[in-house]
Amino acid sequence: MSLKKQAKTLSRAQVDAVIAYLATTRQPTRNRLIFLLSVRAGLRAKEIAGLTWSMVTDSNGAVAADIALVDKASKGCSGRTIPISKELRAAFEAWKADCRARSPKDHVISTERSEITSPQVLVNLFRAWYGRLGFQGCSSHSGRRTFITNAARRISTVGGSLRDVQALAGHATLGTTQRYIEINVDAKRKIVELVSS
Repeated sequence: MSLKKQAKTLSRAQVDAVIAYLATTRQPTRNRLIFLLSVRAGLRAKEIAGLTWSMVTDSNGAVAADIALVDKASKGCSGRTIPISKELRAAFEAWKADCRARSPKDHVISTERSEITSPQVLVNLFRAWYGRLGFQGCSSHSGRRTFITNAARRISTVGGSLRDVQALAGHATLGTTQRYIEINVDAKRKIVELVSS
């Protein structure tokens, strides 16, 4: 991904605005889950479209502790395990109660017309949502970049490293993960002052 063409990251206010907007859409429960899978789990549109209930539920059919993303649903061979946050768990549970899918083999995201959704449909949804909110430069990858950037900024507070962020993102190299991370100008200034004193 070229640096010139990278999707913009979302601020906390923008994330909140998207969530509020999605509550007014025709499929609010499904749309909220789609957005949260991007911004809270860092999934690509292809991965969201390929997600099945067996990847997010335990043997009893309850929402699991982790997303067990298999290689088939990911880009290349970047299958991985991603912990499910409380917010994302609630979104899964709400959608599971609303949707018609019941088999572990069923895709998590469906439409009114189809039991399966293509990645392009999701790309178009993200484009429409951001466009309606006036978010220039945002795309289906904005949530993923936001997740990776936020994870990178906070990983040291929980004893982790960028290698952990790389694993969450499903990147083959740390360099790819680093290209996703938004630069924080204020942090650069603060660190220069800190090491200069």
